[in-house]
Amino acid sequence: MSKNYATVDDVITLGRPITEAERSKTEALIATVSAYIRERAKLLGKDFDAMLKDEQSGDTDEDLELLAKEVVVRAVLRALNASTTDEAATQITESAGGYSQTLSPLVPGGGVFIRKSEWKSLGLSRQYVRNVELI
Repeated sequence: MSKNYATVDDVITLGRPITEAERSKTEALIATVSAYIRERAKLLGKDFDAMLKDEQSGDTDEDLELLAKEVVVRAVLRALNASTTDEAATQITESAGGYSQTLSPLVPGGGVFIRKSEWKSLGLSRQYVRNVELI
């Protein structure tokens, strides 16, 4: 099994206490988010586990390791805090006169998600170059 970048204790320490019922879900989410990170790195032609090793000394890059732990914990907490029994959105679209309100899902598309800023902090963001052909 591949390395997880956080533990259940990290989620409790950095986030919030979890119930016994949430423990197995938390363990599965940690493994899933860690896999997302490794796969994103592969898509970019990188090996994240190798990125965690300092090239010169061969030691672990502790700063990147801490960032990976933080990203995993935040993604797991977002998934745990998403209500699956209550309302599925933070806002609902309603319009009346000059008043409107917009729907914002708690977890876009369901499941876990990692924010663009978190990908960037891990060195796994993509840069896009777009060109426009002028006639």
